[in-house]
Amino acid sequence: MGLDFSLVTPRLGFFWTGTLVTIETSALSLLFGTMLGVFIGILRVSPVKPLQRLAACYIYVIRGTPTLTQLFFIYFGLPALGINLTAMASGIIGLSLNSAGYIGEIVRGGIEGVPKGQWEAARVLGLPYPGTMRFIVLPQALRAMLPAIGNEFVTLIKESSLLSTLAIAELTMVGQQVRSVTYASFETFIIVGAIYLLLTTVTSMALRQLEKRWDVL
Repeated sequence: MGLDFSLVTPRLGFFWTGTLVTIETSALSLLFGTMLGVFIGILRVSPVKPLQRLAACYIYVIRGTPTLTQLFFIYFGLPALGINLTAMASGIIGLSLNSAGYIGEIVRGGIEGVPKGQWEAARVLGLPYPGTMRFIVLPQALRAMLPAIGNEFVTLIKESSLLSTLAIAELTMVGQQVRSVTYASFETFIIVGAIYLLLTTVTSMALRQLEKRWDVL
């Protein structure tokens, strides 16, 4: 029996809507996750030992627990403490916190990859630690971090499918809805998989171009 997309193609508009939600949640999660991750990464190399341990503990917990469990904790667990969030807010916060744990390690690695001579030169010039980090270390570390942060964005696009468990109408959830109406499971998820593949491919190509541009600069 061959494939029959006749029941699915009239609903392509739903897939487009779900794709936009997937892009939105992934982009926002990367934005917030990167901001928090940079902060955590800086704490990981901080000269203040308690801050180092606090950041290391955060990364340990985030990387040692499933993303789905973290999403459930925020959406279903926090209301027990009187904190009620919408499904969308819970999803973005959950993915952001998860992404921050991985980006924090990326930032730590990038910072530690900056030659020690750069730190010593900044010290000779009289720059304080925050100034050294902001003006000398982080700009150099960013080049090394960019490919890994790009990979994290690709991962976020795929992990956004977990938001379907919170009834968020992203791409996977839309696929489930279309399948429940058309019963064309195989055809539906061929389209869903193809869209995810297209998103990750375009993202990877854009990131490679950005990396090449940075190599030239």
